[in-house]
Formats: sequence, C-alpha cells, structure tokens
Amino acid sequence: MKKKLWITVTACVLAAVLITGCVLLFGVYLPKQREKRKWLEQVAAYRAAKIAQYERENAEYGDYEVEVAFLGDSLTDGYDVKAYYPQYLTVNRGIGGDTTFDLEGRLQTSVYDLKPQVATLLIGANNFATMLDNYERILQGLKENLPNTKVVVLSLTAMGGDFWGAHNEIAAYNNVTVELLAKKYGYTFVDLFTPLYDVSIREVYAGYTTDGGHFTPKGYEVITAQITPVLQEILGH
Repeated sequence: MKKKLWITVTACVLAAVLITGCVLLFGVYLPKQREKRKWLEQVAAYRAAKIAQYERENAEYGDYEVEVAFLGDSLTDGYDVKAYYPQYLTVNRGIGGDTTFDLEGRLQTSVYDLKPQVATLLIGANNFATMLDNYERILQGLKENLPNTKVVVLSLTAMGGDFWGAHNEIAAYNNVTVELLAKKYGYTFVDLFTPLYDVSIREVYAGYTTDGGHFTPKGYEVITAQITPVLQEILGH
C-alpha cells in the first residue's frame, strides 16, 4: 500500500514538474525568444537600411565635399546635425545600438568611401567594458584610410538614472584612455563629460536627457556648444 502511494505521489510530482516546464516553455520562454528574434530582425533591417542610405549619399558627394561626418551610436543617430550645424555640409553616420565593434565593421561605407573634411567620433556607450579593446583600431583605421581628414574624438558623456547613471565612473575612467589615444594619433579631443556632469548630484544635469542616457534638445545644445568652436578652428568658418 505504501509503495503504491509512493508511486502515485512520485507520478503526481513528475506530472506537476512536466506541466510547469511546459507552461514555462510555451508560455514564457518561447514567446520571449520570438520577441527577441523579432527585435533582432528589426535591428538588422534598420542597420541595413542605414548602410544603404550611406551608400546612396556617398555616390552623391565628391571627395572632401562633405565638411563634417558624425560617427557614432544612438546619441549621434538622434542628433539633428543639419539643424545644429546649418553653416556646414554635414552627414549623420550614427546607428542606434552600435558598439565600437559594430562601428569598426562599417567604417568603409560610413566614412572611408565618403572622405569628409572632418569626422567626429562618439562611440562606446553600448559596450563600456570592452570599448577599449578595439578603440585604437578605429583610430588607426581613420589615420591609414583618411590621412587628409581631420578627426575630432568626443569623450563619453555624463549620464543619470538607475541604469545609465551607474556607468559614470567607468565612462570617466575610459575617457582618460580615449584622450590619450586621441593625442597619440594627433586628433582633437573634446570633453563632453564635464559640461554635462552636475557634481552636486554626481550625474548628468536634469533636463539634459530623456532617460539618463539619450539627450533632449537642451542636452544637444550643450554638446553643440562644445563641438562648434573646434569645427570653426579646423574649417576656418
């Protein structure tokens, strides 16, 4: 009798575990996997569309016709450079979500084929921990492939909030290396972190970002104010 009861209980437990597993698999895991796969497909499609756009633009411009090309991730992608720099012929070569490795992989289309007079670089916020693994390779590539292009290296920015704000320390640390690398290659370094950082709260100033990491028009105005004098000095107007 006890043996039968034990077998029955064991069978019930196993059945419960199986049912729970099925619920988790079909009710939680698989939908999340489908959602993730759909998101990755959307990201890939967006990147492909951006690269296609760059190829069309490259065909429209002659060598060194474009005065400033802005390279980067979502901070650049969301930067209306034509509105903030109406005095220059500019192109935006930012793609949201890009890491330093993503940018390195698209340098040919993004900037080498374009041959701008000036290229600004703002990258690393999507891979703080590994950005220095290939940051110098990006600078080397620009030096070797665009010897006549002036490069402006922009520091990582100050951030805020529970998620982005936790990265201020590593951003400041990485900026030290980024500045040294910029000097090594004879590039101009622009500190964006300091004018964005409110020391009283130890994060980005209130009103400069939408979520602690991505900028509002007010935040972009601060950034533009730091970059404009450098471009004026390089381009002479």
